Amino acid sequence: MGARAWLAVGLALLMAACSSDRPKPTPLAALTPKIAGRQIWQARVDSVRMPLAMPVRNGVVMVAGGDGTVLALDLQTGREQWRGQAGGKLSAGVGSDGRFAAVVTVDNELVVLDKGVKAWTAKLESNTATAPFVAGERVFVMGVDRAVHAFDLLDGKRIWTHQRSGEALTLAQAGVITSFKDTLLVGQGAMLVGLDPTTGSVRWETALTSPRGTNEVERLNDLVGPVLRLGDVFCARAFQTAVGCIAANNATLKWSRLAGGQQAVGGDADVLVGADASDRITAWRSTSGDIVWTNETMLYRGLSAPVVVGKTVVFGDTEGQLHFLDRDTGQAVLRLPTDGSPIVAAPVLSGSTVLVATRNGGIFAFRPE
Repeated sequence: MGARAWLAVGLALLMAACSSDRPKPTPLAALTPKIAGRQIWQARVDSVRMPLAMPVRNGVVMVAGGDGTVLALDLQTGREQWRGQAGGKLSAGVGSDGRFAAVVTVDNELVVLDKGVKAWTAKLESNTATAPFVAGERVFVMGVDRAVHAFDLLDGKRIWTHQRSGEALTLAQAGVITSFKDTLLVGQGAMLVGLDPTTGSVRWETALTSPRGTNEVERLNDLVGPVLRLGDVFCARAFQTAVGCIAANNATLKWSRLAGGQQAVGGDADVLVGADASDRITAWRSTSGDIVWTNETMLYRGLSAPVVVGKTVVFGDTEGQLHFLDRDTGQAVLRLPTDGSPIVAAPVLSGSTVLVATRNGGIFAFRPE
């Protein structure tokens, strides 16, 4: 099956989840804030139609718009540090090591910018929905076919390619690509795979869950990015199948629980939190997978992946609202608006600042108090 077929399957599934027969969002009840919070700055890019990562390095956050514009913004003020252009509409972005930023265009072109100046480009064989990962003088790219490619960061030379056999269908949604010590971690199907970053050879692989269903579409269970790191443990969602945690230091599954849902999970050392396909929120004990609490007050509100901020859990929704829930009870404690369009990326926490991006291209920085 070609890359276009992989992409079509993924988009069909995602569109079905947002179809017109989906129940109306649960109306928001009046809320008396129990904590304080405020917007500290706002920036804007072109509308965001692709999966967006917002890496923060050395006090600078990298963001990208669908038109190919890449911005580096000061985390504290939102002031523009530099601006670059990929030269085409984006299908994925952005990855960065603080100096170099990498994005992928809808024409399957990997574009690397050096402080906003185009350094080099490379042609990819398949569509890409996962932001590139930049580390160790390498750029790692994973296509929707879950093939992983490594390029030299300075000259763009392809170093190696790795593809795990047996993945008949994969999901056109942001996957997992990150690092642990000297190992590159990638999600291939429901497997978290540890690769040698210099050669692409497999060091280990551990399944978060097992395939279920009677056909290839029903058995889709790709790990959904971004993955949550808790020390030596990495926690993730397998698409519409399960959530769980894998210890990377010894490549063992710590726990896995059946759970539907399409968005990534968030959490800390105490709780792992995520919303299912109906936006029912569940918090699991990070160490064991035991359920701590559930919240059904925001059903069908199109919740984003969450982030834990101190004693709160933060979700965005399809109306651009940012919801702060008590981490220990799941009760709402604060609600802050953005621009009214869907929050499309998992909120990012850096220090005490929470960053969110909206479909209309709004980049907002909030600080709960």
